[in-house]
Amino acid sequence: MKVTILGSGTSTGVPQLRCQCTVCRSTDPRDQRLRASVLIETDKGRHILIDCGPDFRQQMLREGSPQIDCALLTHSHYDHVSGIDDLRPYCHPNNFDIYCEPNVARDLRERIPYCFAKNLYPGVPLLELHEIDRTAPFIACDELIEPLPVMHARLPIVGFKIGRLAYVTDCKEMPDSTVEQLHGVDTLILNALRFTPHMSHITVDEALSLIERIAPRQAYLTHICHNMGLHAEIDARLPQGVHLAYDGLSLTI
Repeated sequence: MKVTILGSGTSTGVPQLRCQCTVCRSTDPRDQRLRASVLIETDKGRHILIDCGPDFRQQMLREGSPQIDCALLTHSHYDHVSGIDDLRPYCHPNNFDIYCEPNVARDLRERIPYCFAKNLYPGVPLLELHEIDRTAPFIACDELIEPLPVMHARLPIVGFKIGRLAYVTDCKEMPDSTVEQLHGVDTLILNALRFTPHMSHITVDEALSLIERIAPRQAYLTHICHNMGLHAEIDARLPQGVHLAYDGLSLTI
């Protein structure tokens, strides 16, 4: 399995507009973070996208416009779904499959109703929404997918486990049952916004505590904001086996 970090940034991206902090002025490409998303190439040669934010088109161009066979959505916040209209080139000849919870499907139908109208305008994305149960595994792109329930402040959302990979973003609280699900995973990609507390995201220390409980072989921190600090400095301070993710990073699992 191959995993590409399409974006490792928080909702504002890094650099943040109108900011002149050291990170936002950094020339290190690892400090330039588009909105969080990953692309997974399975051992069967299928390509699974997790989340599709406002930088999706830019991310796809950077990666050479790879094939995408389906998408999984963690939740419906703007920075995770607002690139869905750019899926148009992937919707032909067949509808494009998107797997998400019922509340996410409802939000998409309300926000982009032209994709689900009775009489579709020529050229609109042809989307097939598959509503998933957060407590039950499902099949997508010939892979068994396990939803990973977490809390994003007061909003219940999901991460995903695919084989030996787990991807969890926008987590503020992780139930013990989800920690149990993650035991034995090889690679964990987990959000860690910054060092100081935030109402809806875990901090670096909270992420490291979860990683210690889960004990993956390797872990990467994502959904990072400019307050984290410079990539080169922070990555060097992390425990063995834990790294900051960065845009374009490719992992083989």
